[in-house]
Amino acid sequence: MKKKLWIALMALAPLTAAAQQKWTLDDCLSYAMKNSITLKKSELSWQTATETRKQSESALLPSLSANTEHKANYRPWTDEQTDGGSITKVSYTGSYEVNGKWTVWNGNQNHNQVKLNRLSEEKAGLSVLESANTIQESIAKVFVQILYQTDAVEVNRQTLETARKNEERGKAMLEVGKMSKADVAQLSAQRATDEYNLVSAESQLANYKLQLKQLLELTTEEFDVAIPTATDEQALGLIPPLAEVYQTALLQRPEIRKAELDKQSGDVQLKIAKAGWLPTFSLSAGVATNTTTLGSNAWSTQMRDKLALSGGVGISIPLFDQRKTRTAVNKARIQQLTAELDLQDKQKTLWKTIEGYWLEAQTSQQKFRAAITSVESEQTSYELLSEQFELGLKNIVELMTGKDKLLKAQQNLLQSKYTTILNIELLRFYQGEKLKI
Repeated sequence: MKKKLWIALMALAPLTAAAQQKWTLDDCLSYAMKNSITLKKSELSWQTATETRKQSESALLPSLSANTEHKANYRPWTDEQTDGGSITKVSYTGSYEVNGKWTVWNGNQNHNQVKLNRLSEEKAGLSVLESANTIQESIAKVFVQILYQTDAVEVNRQTLETARKNEERGKAMLEVGKMSKADVAQLSAQRATDEYNLVSAESQLANYKLQLKQLLELTTEEFDVAIPTATDEQALGLIPPLAEVYQTALLQRPEIRKAELDKQSGDVQLKIAKAGWLPTFSLSAGVATNTTTLGSNAWSTQMRDKLALSGGVGISIPLFDQRKTRTAVNKARIQQLTAELDLQDKQKTLWKTIEGYWLEAQTSQQKFRAAITSVESEQTSYELLSEQFELGLKNIVELMTGKDKLLKAQQNLLQSKYTTILNIELLRFYQGEKLKI
């Protein structure tokens, strides 16, 4: 599990964007996978779970400890003599022991705890993938918004250029008496409105770039995005079938796998809780000796003569635990039911998310097809209106209305195009494919 997870993350990790002036989507994703604080915290939680699992595995082995204690004693009024016949008021004693203990069987609590910690470790690893998916999805959404807004800025710039030409043409017609000052004033007002719209669109583009920069947690001042060419063919591409995407996502998405592991954890926790009713068997062994300066024998002789070996078997049988085990068992069963409901909730949430992307892709693609025809029609209509306006066959209101209709059609085209591309890519992402635009 861990090896596969690291391979999946490191495939995105190479940092290529830092030395580039403009960032592609792949650059953004690679940088985020390597530098995201949220992701790093998830990885540290995973490492903690790994250490917990290793400790529980080691707990299956016997414990061994060595102890030694040394004391100096002073007896000012003693009249006791040593083996050598002299009275010693100051004496020294030392003790040495090695003890071992092994829990042979405790209702399989220790083995089940290892299983539980292994599941926790795997869930922590899946949390890393879940965080990575969330970050990538957020970056892709903002990145596509930047693409859309970039084209929207260009449309507003072209619209402003047209407004300026109309204003200049109106002023020329005013000089020859073919247009009133009121009509020229309307053309000037339209030009000013289009200037405002352009500034507003550029401000929105800068805001989206700021959002992307913040998602990447960048602190540098300079940041720009490399704008790829998004073709109409991408928006008109095949939309993955809803049921197929969902079935694939059920097998691959980390949040679903985590919910399934929660169910397994509930089963193991129930076994651990029931073990509270079972006896515990343990083995113990030890070796000890001591020395003292009050004796006449040599230190090595005392160590040998006072050497003592011990061994024992321990049995602990629970009789009455103030309902602790019963409560633990009932809580474990409740946790099992909660885990089952959580899994169902995750599955339904996944379905809703995928269904939302799929429906949005379907609707936007249909809108895009209609918008293509609409833009062509409004463009032709506006060109005819411009010609008729110059000939005096159309008034200023009709010209401006035609221009507004063309602008709205162009904006609808861009919005439906990029919405379709984004949702198709997200559907593929939920199938396990890499995000790309």
